[in-house]
Amino acid sequence: MCGIIAIFGSGPVNQELYDALTVLQHRGQDAAGIATQDDGKFYLRKSNGLVRDVFHTRHMRSLKGHIGIGHVRYPTAGSSSCTESQPLYVNSPYGIALAHNGNLTNHAALAEEIYQSDLRHLNTSSDSEVLLNVFAHELQQQHKLEPGAEDIFNAVEEVYTRCEGAYAVVAMISDHGILGFRDPHGIRPLIFGRRTDENGKEEYMFASESVALDALGFETVRDVAPGEAIFIDENGEFHSKICAAKNMHTPCIFEYVYFARPDSVIDGSSVYKTRVRMGEYLAQKILNEFPDHDIDVVIPIPESSRPSAMELAHHLNVKFREGFVKNRYIGRTFIMPGQDERKKSVKQKLNPIPLEFQDKIVLLVDDSIVRGTTSRQIIEMARDAGAKKVYFASAAPEIRFPNVYGIDMPVKSELIAHDKDVKAIQKDIGADWLIYQNLEDLIKAVTPTDEETGSRDFECSVFDGNYVAGKVDEAYLLMIEKARNDNAKAKANLELVEDHDQMVDTL
Repeated sequence: MCGIIAIFGSGPVNQELYDALTVLQHRGQDAAGIATQDDGKFYLRKSNGLVRDVFHTRHMRSLKGHIGIGHVRYPTAGSSSCTESQPLYVNSPYGIALAHNGNLTNHAALAEEIYQSDLRHLNTSSDSEVLLNVFAHELQQQHKLEPGAEDIFNAVEEVYTRCEGAYAVVAMISDHGILGFRDPHGIRPLIFGRRTDENGKEEYMFASESVALDALGFETVRDVAPGEAIFIDENGEFHSKICAAKNMHTPCIFEYVYFARPDSVIDGSSVYKTRVRMGEYLAQKILNEFPDHDIDVVIPIPESSRPSAMELAHHLNVKFREGFVKNRYIGRTFIMPGQDERKKSVKQKLNPIPLEFQDKIVLLVDDSIVRGTTSRQIIEMARDAGAKKVYFASAAPEIRFPNVYGIDMPVKSELIAHDKDVKAIQKDIGADWLIYQNLEDLIKAVTPTDEETGSRDFECSVFDGNYVAGKVDEAYLLMIEKARNDNAKAKANLELVEDHDQMVDTL
């Protein structure tokens, strides 16, 4: 899960790319990068760290041009190498810079194919570099000195036949324009907008979430459709085509549960409204299973669970209180590289307000339970703060399966729910009572209100094990388990490139 942006402007876009990446910082805090193009040359700055730490005044001045793309990353295979930060670049054909959000499930086979058949060299283990080289090869196969929109769409069509998995992509082709496309299932989000400058010239922007468009004053046009490519040529002309032979709209449901900002709208659904509705459906389930509940107060685990907790408290007719203060400068714990580091970070991240817990029966609400480490420690905090009983509610169903589409959700053996029923999980995390959302209710919550429930499918593999894209079998899951488990991540972190501040200012 990463954040991507692209802007075709009428003036310098470096500052706007920076501002948009800052808005999308929640999608990745491991690395950041911007590439711009001016007079046939690319300018690139990327490094590990937050946006504010990667880009200084000297870097911003070097990012020339009215066209650019950007990326914020967290790694999905344990490596935080600066060499794998994005955007990535190839010089043939034309010069292409690309940023990618998602994961190719067949990238290992493609990497071999690229070397054996396409005669291209890969410099990293990144699936994004694989995708870039596949696109570059297919564009070169068009054999055009000056490719048009149709040539670019033909290349994207071939990408769809070769690349499996999830991918939302923005790319910049030197002296030709910018491109955005989305995998045939639309698993990872991508939206585009436009605005008119003071001289009446149209400007365009792609982004992972609508909030980035809002922040820069772009009017949202629509989401990029599954299997669709949109190309803005060097003259600012708009071109669009459905390039996939088959497409099926199955966006990732976990975007709504946890990742996306609440003020975003993704594929027609307000993230905030979906989280409110999650609380409503969860309250109904609590009233069905525990009609004579003795809950004194509902307290959210900051921050993505707050809308669900507020609505749940309203429907239960009990008090809603803020019981934890969050340190905003600690990263998300389930993507921390090791269990010891996660345990340490939870106490640094949250601190209880004893006044809200003392002698009360508390219902804690979280967006989801992944490993259970955080939940267990938070329940201990609530007890230490004086709670008489601690109940726990998850706005999402049990997470039993790993994610293979760009979210670094742990391997099956590290998921607390993978081989346990609710009672066993309740005992494991130390709760007096535990309740999960039903999957069918979650789907109802995230379905746009103007659509009938069931008219759209969602990618729900972490809950139901149904992988909609790519050939995901036990052999593949075993392979990613070796790459993603905590031991593998610890080893990868020890092997990081020492040149942490690697930078290429001009290519």
